[in-house]
Amino acid sequence: MVASKKSILVISLLVPFLFLGISAAPKKKGGKIKFEDESEFVLTLTKSNFSDTVSKLKFVVVEFYAPWCGYHKILTPEYEKAASILSSHDPPIVLAKVDATKKKNKKLAVKYGISDIDSQLQPVLKILRKRGKVVQDYKGPRDADGIVAYLKKQADPVSILIMTYTETKAVFGGHNVVVAGLFTNFAGEEFQNFISVAEKLQPEFRFAHTWNATLLPRGKPPMKMPIVRLFKPFNEPFVDFEDFHIDALEKFIREASSPLVTILTKDNMNDPSIVHIFTSEDVKVILLLDMADKGSNTYKAKYDEIAKSYKGKGMRFLISDIEDAYGMVKFLGADKNQAPLLALESGDKKKYVKPIRAPEDIATFIKEYESGNLVPYEDTETKQVAKDEL
Repeated sequence: MVASKKSILVISLLVPFLFLGISAAPKKKGGKIKFEDESEFVLTLTKSNFSDTVSKLKFVVVEFYAPWCGYHKILTPEYEKAASILSSHDPPIVLAKVDATKKKNKKLAVKYGISDIDSQLQPVLKILRKRGKVVQDYKGPRDADGIVAYLKKQADPVSILIMTYTETKAVFGGHNVVVAGLFTNFAGEEFQNFISVAEKLQPEFRFAHTWNATLLPRGKPPMKMPIVRLFKPFNEPFVDFEDFHIDALEKFIREASSPLVTILTKDNMNDPSIVHIFTSEDVKVILLLDMADKGSNTYKAKYDEIAKSYKGKGMRFLISDIEDAYGMVKFLGADKNQAPLLALESGDKKKYVKPIRAPEDIATFIKEYESGNLVPYEDTETKQVAKDEL
């Protein structure tokens, strides 16, 4: 799959960090999905069998791909390995694939938002729930172990009912952000809206609900009910919210779950929260530092101060060590010896990059952007970073 310059801008600055025979036809036997080729665990779907197959599955992941795409070839063995492991899950988690380049599958791809597979930098993965009635973007890792861990969590109920302290530990242990709803009963508009938002955002956040406030961290009465409490490991430890309108609740969760400054590393590039930042229409500002340099703390302190002043104004602030950001530095035509570097991506995907020599230059750079005095960086050719460079 050849990526056009336009397609590169879709994922833009995030791209440099990314990983970087006979089809098995399904048969129904005893009410279960079977394969003609039992050595393959990824289900091959086409226009002719897609609807019938999905209608039998409460949860399935579908990869829309082009056979010649390099990223598809990288993903294929990982996807197959994950499918093999997940076939033993109780209940089994099915992974499937659709060749979106075939004429007979074009309308199927368009139905799921893929009008031109050739313009996609990577295979597009979708999670289909409730026999295809709920469709979500897959925003997890693309290595076998990461896929398995991510999908096991996604196959859980969209919101976990907490009735014991053991369940509290299971929900909150190992999760950076947890969205918990407290209700007097699990019915009514507020609860249904909470579940609707959970269904939409579950790939990115962990949701739970209970009627017992004492089971939630810092949840001793009197906690008002119904209420949503978002727990997070940065800034304030939790934030409460009482508006259960769907749009308002989703906006609250996205804004409250974001730190003032997001730390970017090679290990968290596939995290749903990072992917959401880079695919949003917000302006992205990225500070690239040599973290081993003693002077980096001064830059970080000033950066935190500026990020706080722009909170809620449509700008997302990220920071990364220059070594971790090697792929991004190359992509921007810069050199790591120029650190500290500031990179900015506008809402219309234009990119700007500039070396800075003092912490005060950070604010100057942003103000120059806001006043339209910065010249965008233009890449002259399609730039993709090889997997071994990531």
